[in-house]
Amino acid sequence: MYLEGGRQSMAGRIRDEDISLVRERTSIADIISESVTLKSAGGGNLKGLCPFHDEKTPSFTVAPGRNVYFCHGCGKGGDAITFLMEAEHLTFVESVERLAARAGIQLRYIEAGPAPVRQQTGQRQRLTAAHAAAVEFYVDRLTDPAARPAREFLARRGFDRATAERYACGFAPDAWDELTRHLRQRGYTAQELITAGLARQARSGSLIDRFRRRLLWPIRELSGDVIGFGARKLFDDDDGPKYLNTPETPIYKKSHVLYGIDQAKREIARQGRAVIVEGYTDVMACHLAGVPTAVATCGTAFGADHIGVLRRLLMDTEAVAGEIIFTFDGDAAGQKAALRAFEEDQRFVGRTFIAVSPDNMDPCDLRLAKGDLAVRDLVARREPLVDFALRQVLSRFDLDTVDGRVEAMRRAAPLVAKLKDRDKRPEYVRKLAGDLGMEIEPVQRAVLAAAAGPQRTAGGRAAVPEPAAPKPRNEPDDPQTLVEREALKLGLQVPVLAGPMFDNLGAEVYQHPVHAVLRDAMAQAGGAAAATTGAVWIERVRDNCADLAARALVAELAVEPLHVDRDADPYYVSVTLARLQWGAVTTRIRELKSKVQRINPVTNQDEYLTLAGELFSLEQHARALREQAVGGL
Repeated sequence: MYLEGGRQSMAGRIRDEDISLVRERTSIADIISESVTLKSAGGGNLKGLCPFHDEKTPSFTVAPGRNVYFCHGCGKGGDAITFLMEAEHLTFVESVERLAARAGIQLRYIEAGPAPVRQQTGQRQRLTAAHAAAVEFYVDRLTDPAARPAREFLARRGFDRATAERYACGFAPDAWDELTRHLRQRGYTAQELITAGLARQARSGSLIDRFRRRLLWPIRELSGDVIGFGARKLFDDDDGPKYLNTPETPIYKKSHVLYGIDQAKREIARQGRAVIVEGYTDVMACHLAGVPTAVATCGTAFGADHIGVLRRLLMDTEAVAGEIIFTFDGDAAGQKAALRAFEEDQRFVGRTFIAVSPDNMDPCDLRLAKGDLAVRDLVARREPLVDFALRQVLSRFDLDTVDGRVEAMRRAAPLVAKLKDRDKRPEYVRKLAGDLGMEIEPVQRAVLAAAAGPQRTAGGRAAVPEPAAPKPRNEPDDPQTLVEREALKLGLQVPVLAGPMFDNLGAEVYQHPVHAVLRDAMAQAGGAAAATTGAVWIERVRDNCADLAARALVAELAVEPLHVDRDADPYYVSVTLARLQWGAVTTRIRELKSKVQRINPVTNQDEYLTLAGELFSLEQHARALREQAVGGL
């Protein structure tokens, strides 16, 4: 979590009541589902793959009723404000401002001086707003007479005016600083335009537009915000590259960006499939042809960060396998890209395929030549990526010679060894042996050797295994710990219901030290009886936790379901708190019995009788609590 100092902006401190209003009016499920596919986890909770660490089994829980989330794998948790801070690297103020704008809330700021209250947005909002203004500018310029080459390019690729408008295609005019002057007039500073990648400094020191005389596509992130542009060369006398993209900026990271993801994300989640193409026009062509799950990288190879984005949309887990289809060209570059994709393939639990046109045409060319159906057929005729990769490796060798077959086996065996589905390895061993014309045994030995890997490093030291992926935290098995957690969950999740019954039992009945710290924090936050259900109460408790472990536990218990098949009611609260107190009393009884057994009743009669009387009283109390707790958790 973040310190209260993060609530201060250049405009002053955001009023606490406005922050509370933002929390109350924000649906955390809506915010998180823009980047993570969430499915019902029972009890009103949702679950998905954590966006903060790689995992194969969903451990990321969202509790819409309390507007909080928690990952049982990495321990990250909080509310919608925290999620934006963690997921999009925003400041506290930027997160609040973005959520406020989304909810239609006008924030108020407490100024340090006498100046009037004004709104000062964060850097990210300023940069995305500048991009939005640039999109309007470029789209408007596409209708100019000078943009005719750009319109003709789109028409030759099979895209009409309506399609150009759908994808907000634009044109950068033949002027050095027309966009820069336009945005400066809109109130953006020179430094903001440089930081956004929309302008750059010329050798003379003056500010000029980054893009000139080019067809442009706005590049959007999952939320739909424009964060950059891709620009296509149109004129022969342009000595720049064929495609020019926005440079790396605070909001544009090419290794994380997939063009078309904003339009494709819902279909990707619904179908459990993503189609990876190579260019902007390929994405447009696929979408128009009835393949709405197509996306493309932007000026970089498909890599691990792209996989992380898709896995969360696909809900790519051990139980629900996603499907990735690559549509690389059949040329040498496309084959190389496909083999590189196979190296990354093991990050997916699901199935990975490749679709290559018989005529080595990309989806846009294929649509122009043979129509929409041909594009859909291309995807339908996909083959497993491992089959394609093996075929490409074997094609490099002369399999009519002994040396060629042996070398091909050595190069192909690691591909089979890397297959994440171990059940498929024996079948691919047999297939590879058949393709090579060899017996199964030597191929099997080669695959096993490749799977074992090198035992020593180049320096002769033992190889250090990669650290295992974080595992979800197991729920404690100790009955008393379970009861303590359940009681704390009641105080956090349903404070209005738990109320005075919860507050009457202090931290002394909690045997786990972190639980005791958390119980103290709840008292310092005003107690359950004075609280209201929701993120504001949970945040107040967390702010009163000086212990980091207790702060993390607040987020965890805020989303962990209660151990009851119905809505919690006063009876369930009384049963749980009786069991909590009974556990503390029985612990004290065990301690007293041990002490009584060590005392000589003759020589220490008074002490013995005092302890025996206390023990008798506690045992009666324990019996009463046990009767009250009948019904179970």
